[in-house]
Amino acid sequence: MKILPVSPAAAKRWLQNILMALFLLALGILGARLWPHPPLYQGVPFSSVYYDRHGTLMRISLANDDRYRLWTPLEKISPLAVQGILLHEDLWFYYNPGFNPVSLLRGFWRSYVAGGKMQGGSTITMQLARMHWHLNTRTPGGKLMQVVRAVQLELSYSKHDILEAYLNYAPYGRNIESIGAASLIYFAKAPQDLTLPEALTLSVLPQSPSYRIDPKTGVLGDALTQARNRLFQRWQGAYTTDSSQKALFQLPLALRQPEQMPYIAPHFIEQLRQQTQRLVQHDTRVDTTLDAGLQRLIEKQVNAFIVRNQSRGIHNAAVLLVDSRDMGIRALVGSADYYNREIQGQVNGTNAKRSPGSTLKPFIYALGMEQGVLHPMTILKDVPSSFGAYAPENFDRRFLGPVTATDALNFSRNIPAVYVASQLRQPTFYQFLNLSGIANMASENHYGLSLVLGGGEVTAQELAKLYALLANRGVLRPLRMQKSDVYPQPIRLLSEEASFVTLDMLRQHRRPGDTLAQRSASLPVYWKTGTSWGFRDAWSVGIFGPYVLVVWEGNFDSKGNNVFVGADAAAPLFFNIIDSINASYPMLQEPRHPFPKQLKRVDICLASGNLPTQWCQQKGKTWFIPGKSPIKVDTVYRPVVLDIHSGEVACPPYDESQTRSEVFEFWPSDLANVFAQAGLPKRAPPVNHCKDNAAIVSGNPPRITSPLKNTTYTLRQSQQGRDKIAFNAVTDADSKTVYWFVDDIYLGSSASKKAIDWRPINNGQYRIRAVDDHGRADSRLIMIELVN
Repeated sequence: MKILPVSPAAAKRWLQNILMALFLLALGILGARLWPHPPLYQGVPFSSVYYDRHGTLMRISLANDDRYRLWTPLEKISPLAVQGILLHEDLWFYYNPGFNPVSLLRGFWRSYVAGGKMQGGSTITMQLARMHWHLNTRTPGGKLMQVVRAVQLELSYSKHDILEAYLNYAPYGRNIESIGAASLIYFAKAPQDLTLPEALTLSVLPQSPSYRIDPKTGVLGDALTQARNRLFQRWQGAYTTDSSQKALFQLPLALRQPEQMPYIAPHFIEQLRQQTQRLVQHDTRVDTTLDAGLQRLIEKQVNAFIVRNQSRGIHNAAVLLVDSRDMGIRALVGSADYYNREIQGQVNGTNAKRSPGSTLKPFIYALGMEQGVLHPMTILKDVPSSFGAYAPENFDRRFLGPVTATDALNFSRNIPAVYVASQLRQPTFYQFLNLSGIANMASENHYGLSLVLGGGEVTAQELAKLYALLANRGVLRPLRMQKSDVYPQPIRLLSEEASFVTLDMLRQHRRPGDTLAQRSASLPVYWKTGTSWGFRDAWSVGIFGPYVLVVWEGNFDSKGNNVFVGADAAAPLFFNIIDSINASYPMLQEPRHPFPKQLKRVDICLASGNLPTQWCQQKGKTWFIPGKSPIKVDTVYRPVVLDIHSGEVACPPYDESQTRSEVFEFWPSDLANVFAQAGLPKRAPPVNHCKDNAAIVSGNPPRITSPLKNTTYTLRQSQQGRDKIAFNAVTDADSKTVYWFVDDIYLGSSASKKAIDWRPINNGQYRIRAVDDHGRADSRLIMIELVN
């Protein structure tokens, strides 16, 4: 056959076409590579790994598809593991275009021609394509699609990205995928810390992970051991190996199973997972604020306490420990036993709304000091009292009479607390709780003054935040669960002075006598107990060192139990935890705060809490906030001029030779009545029979206790004739009668200890006046609203 010569022009055009085709091919490959592609982890669910503040592993969670899967960058995987994978799976990975024709032909021959065991001949890229697109590669058509997808991956991603994705997709037995999850679960370490035996073990696992590990013991089976050793033989031919590495392969190797993984603070982890709800969990590490050591210590104390008190019907408890310095949660025990269904153990008790009992009372007194209602030694009246239609009682149904604000707080007296709350304005107690972030509260009218005694509901976490407010000298900050949580701008809700004094009052609360360690604590404890209505909840909350500790005991079904009393049930566990922490951390110290600049110490008369006169018989000291704390002169102890012959009050002008002075105690009628009921009657001061124009009028005016000042009373027309408003007043000891006026119209008189009733008949505003038999008076405005 005669071959026609090719003209130079034709050869040139042919060469140009070839070059153009190669250029277009290169341009297409470059375009495919440069075109934006989603990362290979996109759409793949990942687990999260939770660590405590010191790096202790707490838990690895399942991904949304119930797999353990972590994403680890290639740079954070040990080169031993990478080299072992390449040596075992795809020695020509960096040189093939995504598939290896020789391996594919060999696999086809053995699988379909020679009739041997099925062999795929897949490269790392092909395996990634199968896992990424969930391909069925058991048929020739499926294998062809796998090759096409592998080429697509090679055109779209770098070798680095493909190898990284493969190591994060590969199966490693059970429901474990990715080398990061396998390394952490099997060997309790990060992939970058794998030894050579561990790295080669993981290199051979993806080939057949389902039967090469004993799921009960985790010990390597014979098949896995032999496969790893065969790979090690190849390794020695490819890489330099010293005797120490060879010796490691003679040691037994066991793989920890998922069931043996730590599961520390399950309630804490579950709450954190619910709060984050991250859809794309590329960064799978979560560093928390929890302290695993403190968590275990508190769990041990809770378990021991429950065992000791089961016979009393105490089966459940929740405990929260917060570091006031950074507001990080250091320990969270949501229930006594997470796995106990009988107590609904998986409920997180620290995040459940419960009645707080008296645990909120410190903030009533703090607000009272902030607003000038009282100071720590102000004398408050623990006597039968009504606040409109609300007539609270004490827990023990007894009354102590005059008590200091400090004792009223620490003895948890209800009447004084309600009185102080009734005096609060801007903010009221309800407004303060709203400002502090107490969630899901009803309207202020819904609670009224019952909010003081636990009428609302709070969580243990909200209580911890409130007590941390005191620890941080009046500054409110949110709780933190992750180290990465930002520090928002703090909010000041109380002054440094009011916070300091409130803590000083709580410090004087004596601890119970039935705790495990009978010794004086090395750190002061500022604490309060609470018991909810119906004995459903027992609380003990307080501050020691840098920590805020909240202890709750009760039942999640709100079933009451008479033993659920804060001082008797919660306080012992509270102090057991404190004592164990002090013993385990003897260097624990209280954070230092500067002393409040405006705070002063002043002398007072202990009987009244007011400035002492020369007649005061017992003096003391109290904290005083200039410009805020109420201050007046004592009037309990007063001198009375007596006639030396008759013993009666002498009238001026006085004859010094015929008179003498004697100091008497002038107690209000309600307090004198309490003293009398307690069997400690006070000597009544003598009656003054002097004429008004000749006697010195002294003493305290009456103080109207009902009706309330500036209050609207709503009455129904249908109840006219039966509905009434009680008028009552507290009078001085020398007052016997109170005269009542409504808009200057005389209504009637009553004994100083008795009430008088009024039945209004018209709408409108009325001024109510009470005048005692010495001419001393008190008045207030009320509104009457009659409705059908």
